[in-house]
Amino acid sequence: MTRTSSPIHYSWIVAAVTLLILIVSAGIRSIPGILMIPFVTEFGWDRATISMAASVNLFLYGMVGPFGASIAERVGIRQTTTGALSVIFVGLVITPWISQPWQLVVLWGGLVGISAGMMAGWLGAVVASRWFVARRGVVTGVFSANSAAGQLVFLPVLASVTHIWGWRMATGICAVVVAVIAPLAWRFLRDWPSDVGSTAYGSSAADSPEARPRPTGNPFSGAIATLVDVARYRTFWLLAATFFICGASTNGLIGTHLISASHDHGIQEITAASMLGFIGIFDLIGTTGSGWLTDRFQSRTLLTWYYGLRGISLILLPLAYDAGTFGLGAFIVFYGLDWVATVPPTIRLAADHFGRARVGTVFAWVLASHQLGAAAIAYLAGALRVAYGDYESAFWLSGGLCIVAAVLTRMIRRSPDLTPPAVRVDSPLPTGARPA
Repeated sequence: MTRTSSPIHYSWIVAAVTLLILIVSAGIRSIPGILMIPFVTEFGWDRATISMAASVNLFLYGMVGPFGASIAERVGIRQTTTGALSVIFVGLVITPWISQPWQLVVLWGGLVGISAGMMAGWLGAVVASRWFVARRGVVTGVFSANSAAGQLVFLPVLASVTHIWGWRMATGICAVVVAVIAPLAWRFLRDWPSDVGSTAYGSSAADSPEARPRPTGNPFSGAIATLVDVARYRTFWLLAATFFICGASTNGLIGTHLISASHDHGIQEITAASMLGFIGIFDLIGTTGSGWLTDRFQSRTLLTWYYGLRGISLILLPLAYDAGTFGLGAFIVFYGLDWVATVPPTIRLAADHFGRARVGTVFAWVLASHQLGAAAIAYLAGALRVAYGDYESAFWLSGGLCIVAAVLTRMIRRSPDLTPPAVRVDSPLPTGARPA
């Protein structure tokens, strides 16, 4: 089936469907932040208990990602993504019937966390790397921004629905949206441009065609083999460590607890959700701009600035609450521009150091570290709130970690010192390469 005669390059069709999937998936994962106060009111559960479900969800979301990427490399992006969306739909349909904390942990933490993790991180990285030569950094930035923005923009809508009709209606609406998106994924997603008789957007005759990876063997062992392989290099551990802190300063903390923290300061849930929505709008600008900058400047330098500025904003967040509207407005703009601006340069470093052929699996392992950080702070922040009655210590801890991440980025090598494999996704890196 050839698409070269179409006035719209098929790469943009794949990118548009991928973008919808990322937005919806992120929106679904934002629900725990909305459900925290309603669950406290209806069931009498404390915030640490509810945070446990969010923590398990974030943990499994990250840890399943590398295996999802490895499975997708073997059975296809379309099959893996559609299957994951179908399982999420089932989880959303069952959610309104829960009545015990363990059910929330098993259903939302386990089922939804695992199925969402099957699309974690690697989907946008793979589509941008395989389907685009020109505009790759910008496309990566748009994917990163809109996945996070989707999570944040969904919040005001779902919070309003929860306030008017209850939290069960909110989960029902999410189920309907997933039911619409899944068929689009099956219809339009493809693995490689050659599958539709096309080429990557922006490729030219001067571009040497990259060999199509054909991994063999067990997908789970393939993901582990990739981890064992890249774990020999310092660059991987630096990317993983800084992304751990990224998770501990974004969706694990602000995405999960900002509504609850704002409630402690007398701000209504809908207003707090709107604050997250505005963060998402500025994130769209900041992360898309980060993709543009990644095409032009050193990625590690960008990461140093991003982590440092984010750390300052989190350390000052308690003062922003005390300052009222002006302080919170400044935080929303400053922090929003930096929400996930770290993703485009991190993906670029992973692709440059370990190759486009397996950037999906490598970045999925880096993202697993991100979700470990998010899971840890999601539970820890809830526990600190129960112990001390506020979130100040959690904000200060996360901000301090961001300063550490800014220092770590300076230890990443400027350029790769190895030539990554082009054909076998799970083949080892060259024996003689020096560790990065």
